[in-house]
Amino acid sequence: MKYLLMMNIPNGGPDHRLSWPQQIASWPRQDVEAHMAHMTRLAQKLRAAGELVVAEGLAGSDQAKLVRARKDGEPITDGVFPETKEFLAGYWIVNVESPERACAIAAEASAAPGLGGAPLDLGIEVRQILDAPPADLA
Repeated sequence: MKYLLMMNIPNGGPDHRLSWPQQIASWPRQDVEAHMAHMTRLAQKLRAAGELVVAEGLAGSDQAKLVRARKDGEPITDGVFPETKEFLAGYWIVNVESPERACAIAAEASAAPGLGGAPLDLGIEVRQILDAPPADLA
């Protein structure tokens, strides 16, 4: 089963205008290195187990656009919405045997060290990727 694990970062506080990479770059060097080492080890472990499909970090919410189609099909874009409590900073797509395994991976990602080595305890949303419509809709 494939799962999408989405890392949500709080939007607010003194660094709310900075992208996640910019926020991390403002940390002391040893904290940045510890955080990146954790994420690198996690990716290597998942690759070695054949569970990692893809993992990507995303640009900050200051660069996000919300797009809708006008009646003529042309795109309409809106800017950033600062009232959001969180923004999506990155994601993993994993292919695992159970929802429990997907949650275990999410917990490991959530525990990445932050300032002073304290676990960030970031919210990681876990959602199954559907291969087909649910049976009752097919």
